Amino acid sequence: MAHAARLLAALAALLAAAATGDARPSKIGLRHRREVGGRSAIFNGENFVLEETDWYLLNLFRLWWHYGISFLRLQMWVEEVMEKFMRIYKYQAHGYAFSGVEELLYSLGESAFVNMTQRSVAESLLQVGVTQRFIDDVVSAVLRASYGQSAAMPAFAGAMSLAGAQGSLWSVEGGNKLVCSGLLKLTKANVIHATVTTVTLQPTEGKPLYRVRYENEAGTGSDNYDIVVIATPLHLDNSSTIAFEGFDPPIDVVQGSFQPTVVSLVHGYLNSSYFGFPDPKLFPFANILTTDFPSFFCALDNICPVNISASFRRKQPQEAAVWRVQSPQPLLRSQLKTLFRSYYSVQTAEWQAHPAHSPHTPLPRFTLHDQLFHLNALEWAASSVEVTAVAAKNVALLAFNRWYQDLDKIDQKDLMHKVKTEL
Repeated sequence: MAHAARLLAALAALLAAAATGDARPSKIGLRHRREVGGRSAIFNGENFVLEETDWYLLNLFRLWWHYGISFLRLQMWVEEVMEKFMRIYKYQAHGYAFSGVEELLYSLGESAFVNMTQRSVAESLLQVGVTQRFIDDVVSAVLRASYGQSAAMPAFAGAMSLAGAQGSLWSVEGGNKLVCSGLLKLTKANVIHATVTTVTLQPTEGKPLYRVRYENEAGTGSDNYDIVVIATPLHLDNSSTIAFEGFDPPIDVVQGSFQPTVVSLVHGYLNSSYFGFPDPKLFPFANILTTDFPSFFCALDNICPVNISASFRRKQPQEAAVWRVQSPQPLLRSQLKTLFRSYYSVQTAEWQAHPAHSPHTPLPRFTLHDQLFHLNALEWAASSVEVTAVAAKNVALLAFNRWYQDLDKIDQKDLMHKVKTEL
């Protein structure tokens, strides 16, 4: 028999482990990073439309005074979506899997969840009584900071983003990258450090066999696999897309594009005058979100080190600090001068962060062929670490159930009822 899917499927195993109890932070040597408080505000290019204070009740009063009960209606909408989304953990605990994104979403929220991928955040929120002003000022700012997109993006991805903005997030002492290295060590996967170029369906009788070709500094190589999991985006504008050979019909790729994101780490003195504070000592905010204006940056925040000592404190506003600027394009020198009085250094990273979510993008499938799977399919509905972990667990269960022909565990209807009866 051919080798197990140890090259690409290892990535699925890593993320699948994150969705189980076997990947508790303490088990892989991770510690929660201490949070350092900081106030937030939303800037519209001229002034702050909403400012956070140190008093919870005053923050609630300000939200009510400016926007009525829109913030309560938003919270209820997000909580309803998340309550249904959390069903996936019960389904996966009982071994159920789905061959397509639409089937997975339908099992969680029926046609309402599927429709949320085809209608905008703004449309969905207006329907439940959230005001247009609240959407323009607050919702759009959160979506720009997380996805770099507006309230015209699909409602399902928007709900995932808004859920993450309500707190309860945590980071790892030493950097979140330790999650990946810790899971890699936990799974004891055999990793081949190479770039996969082609996946070829081999002519065999019975179960399919896949030839995976790859290349690295040492040259080229190939191996046969019974199961292959693609854990990288497959879309038309991806120049590094893997080639698929010998498949009839051909393997489809997603008809969509990815959203470019630029993050600039600037060590310097913030130009508080641009934000309406001529005296930098009086500037109170550590995190600044933006509405649709100004357009040259989406969010700005005073970041802390990955290792935080007990004596650590944020820099005073008049002191030089490290600021993270998220923008759709690399910042021009003139734009840096707008945001900073002066600066010592700028480090920039640019990458295709996640799909450019659109109501017109069709939902892809996890199953590309009999035992060929695509983990990243779910990110076209919503993109986050948790969603990717869910997708990985689904693909792991899907491969397992298909291999052992346990087809009753795939694409089942009315799973809430089935799960209750199994208990």
